[in-house]
Amino acid sequence: MYLKEIVEKVGGRVLSGESKLDSVMVESAAASDLMSEVLAFAEPSMLLITGLVSPQVVRTAVVVGIPAILIVRHENVPEELVDLAKMNDLILVVTPLSMFETCGRLYMEGLKPVKRGKLS
Repeated sequence: MYLKEIVEKVGGRVLSGESKLDSVMVESAAASDLMSEVLAFAEPSMLLITGLVSPQVVRTAVVVGIPAILIVRHENVPEELVDLAKMNDLILVVTPLSMFETCGRLYMEGLKPVKRGKLS
């Protein structure tokens, strides 16, 4: 699913990487506020869904090669986080929806979860 479709499905607002929405496709998604979990289960071309708004989110995405981050439960994101995402050429999107509703909408649209074996 292209990021442009994801932004539309969750009523998101793009904070960084808007020019890449039509070209970046994600095959799976995972939701977590614990970046140590993300380090354990990340896979290429996945979307990270999180409510965490610290710079650690961007740093974790860069380390594991995640192209896009979707911040849930927020309308305002610290400028420091937005600047860090821009500096690292990441797509950063924010939605006021809860994590539960965001995941449900995207799952119903066909976005797959990360492989279960990666979660152990």
